[in-house]
Amino acid sequence: ASLLYPYGPDERDHKNPKLDDGTSKKISLAVPFTFYGKEYQKLYVNNNGVISFDTRVNQYTPDPFPLADGRPFVAPYWADVDNVLGGDVFYRETTDPTLLARITKDINQYFPKIPFTATWAFVATWDHVAYYGSTTNKGNTFQATLTTDTKTSFIILNYWDIQWTTGAASDGDAETGLGGTPAHAGFNSGDETNFYNIPSSQTEAIINITKTSNVNVPGRWVFQADDFKGTGVPTEVADSKSCWL
Repeated sequence: ASLLYPYGPDERDHKNPKLDDGTSKKISLAVPFTFYGKEYQKLYVNNNGVISFDTRVNQYTPDPFPLADGRPFVAPYWADVDNVLGGDVFYRETTDPTLLARITKDINQYFPKIPFTATWAFVATWDHVAYYGSTTNKGNTFQATLTTDTKTSFIILNYWDIQWTTGAASDGDAETGLGGTPAHAGFNSGDETNFYNIPSSQTEAIINITKTSNVNVPGRWVFQADDFKGTGVPTEVADSKSCWL
């Protein structure tokens, strides 16, 4: 089974406009999503690998967390995506029972001590997206899923295929999509204090995020988002001797 939850036209996903550094329209959620103790009911899916609450993010070169400007957001893979050159950015809000059952099963497995039955999810998928300035057909495919039972909320990040780390305007190599200031993965609460960086963010090793995990599933990272917590010790699943403490 694919690591990714179903997405695309078959799921009636919305699709972001083809625009470098573009974003979705403002999306009003059917239910509030709690992130670091604060409820949000509006978000944007930004082409550059970020889901942001209340404000758009057009910035293409990632900054380290915590950000000083108070922008709360989820960064599955913050880097200079150019969906004009290739790929699509999909999203949908869903209460599909089949998907919610699958998400519930996953969360129950990773957080067995927390009673949870998903009643809502928001799935955003970057499908084979290109990098700015690319002279190749390299593309990245990754996904962020927000889910809640109205009390507890979780974020599931899925990394299916990562072929580049850096756009050309972030000092990356146009032929390889590497070098410069590599992609950042993590969470910024917006309060300048609370944040989480997935190990190897903004280093060349972020290209290996398809092999790392905090739930022992290569390419998957899962977090409780309302009262922010990770689970387990991050490990490189392909090599059990290599783990970050």
